[in-house]
Amino acid sequence: MNTKVNSNDISELILSTNNFLIIQDLDGVCIPLVQDPLKRELSKDYIYSAERLKGKFCVLTCGEHEGKRGVNRLVEKSLGPSRSPSKEGFYLPGLAACGVELQNRFGKISHPGLTEEEVDFLAKVPEKMKEILSKELEHLAPEINQSTKDRIIEVAVCDTRFTPTLNLNELFKLYENNREKIIKLQKMMKSVMESLINESIKQGLENSFHLHMMPNLGMSNGKELMKYATYNDFGTTDIQFIVKGAMKDAGLLVLLNEYIISKTGKAPFGKDFNVKNSPKSLKEMIRLCKEKISSNEMPLLIGVGDTVTSSKDIVTGNQLRGGSDRQFLTLIQELGKSYNKKNQVVFVNSSNNQVSRPKIKGNAMNGISDPEDLLKFNKVMESGPNEYIDWFKMISLN
Repeated sequence: MNTKVNSNDISELILSTNNFLIIQDLDGVCIPLVQDPLKRELSKDYIYSAERLKGKFCVLTCGEHEGKRGVNRLVEKSLGPSRSPSKEGFYLPGLAACGVELQNRFGKISHPGLTEEEVDFLAKVPEKMKEILSKELEHLAPEINQSTKDRIIEVAVCDTRFTPTLNLNELFKLYENNREKIIKLQKMMKSVMESLINESIKQGLENSFHLHMMPNLGMSNGKELMKYATYNDFGTTDIQFIVKGAMKDAGLLVLLNEYIISKTGKAPFGKDFNVKNSPKSLKEMIRLCKEKISSNEMPLLIGVGDTVTSSKDIVTGNQLRGGSDRQFLTLIQELGKSYNKKNQVVFVNSSNNQVSRPKIKGNAMNGISDPEDLLKFNKVMESGPNEYIDWFKMISLN
């Protein structure tokens, strides 16, 4: 069973060492979830805390740093015109786009592993999404008037540079008491995105992209499994069109490589290491770390996420485990065992009145974990992002 420990114990552990690294997701962790991604807000207290932790903190997100929907815009909006994030180092350092958009705290960005052909195709995806979605809604949702459809499509298609995303939160909200309708819309969403994968294959990019579902129920035959709606939560609300290999566990290795470069000047995995050439399995990732990173160089790792799922397949009876944060949190946990370090895994309840998700309350972890789950949480922020931000601020001030 998952176990929780007192937050003071974790705080004392972190503050007792100089060599620690907090690696955290963003949306649902320090940014409350909303139906419309353009309405997200980032706390000024959190931004100042992140700057104080420079060198000991980084983000690992499937969102993006740059663009009109990027987190950099949230930083600028929160701080206002009197501050200059690029001069003062207030941007959030780390990996975005699930591992292909690397940024330092001054906003300097690189894109390790991407080709020009892939970047060009990604740029065309949002308009293709809008076109296909518009046609699908004509027969799947004829009861919605055209102006409402146009607004929903504008919100649903996230035109990010490296992770163009279809987000149907707002559409699902219109049918929140109609589970069967939401499942039909989920199947439509999957069909739209699979048609784009097929288009990329026709253009000679057969090994370039894959679909990332949030949340999901793990993988089967190399593809992520959609979490269909239940009477308790919407299940999969977003599907991202992302670079193949851009997974958060591989991203964690990229961040470790960067961290050790900053400390020693040497890249343990090589200066050209990226998510594409990363090992793919948990076992291989741990083996690479053990071969290339000494115990003295390996920091104490604190992983923070909110998207972890566990549900039983009603047909086979098998337990399906997924979620975009599961793999990197599990890797942090298992690296701790391998290096004999007390790595910490923190879960943040992100469900709220805008976005419905399973949440942990006391020992109840239905939909998130199960007794046989390899991943164990050391701490649960039951009150959500505000509780996490308060804790993060405390760590930064000590």
